[in-house]
Amino acid sequence: MSNTMTNYAGFEARLKKIDRNRTRMAQGYKGSVDKDGLIVFRPARRQRGIPLRAVVMLIVGFFVFKGMVMAHTGASIYADRVAALQQGTVIEQAGAFVMQTDPITVGIAQQLRPFLQ
Repeated sequence: MSNTMTNYAGFEARLKKIDRNRTRMAQGYKGSVDKDGLIVFRPARRQRGIPLRAVVMLIVGFFVFKGMVMAHTGASIYADRVAALQQGTVIEQAGAFVMQTDPITVGIAQQLRPFLQ
């Protein structure tokens, strides 16, 4: 293989690497400053899975929803409706298990009750 062909193959490899890097950076990038003061942009790392903050917000939102329903209907009617769900199909029983009364829901309902009347 001649020297020209070797140089050309190396050049093609560098072009492929630049192209791959640009494609990855199109999805997002992060800039940082090196030790020598040079600003370097690198492709952002992709997050895997669901962020913990989203899961926590979803759980908090669900408890607030349960508290609002309990505050709006009242504790006895809420308990009657959950008991009725427990007598239903498997899906309704699962819903009853999730919607059952717990201390967090009762506390939220007590806090929201004055605003809903």
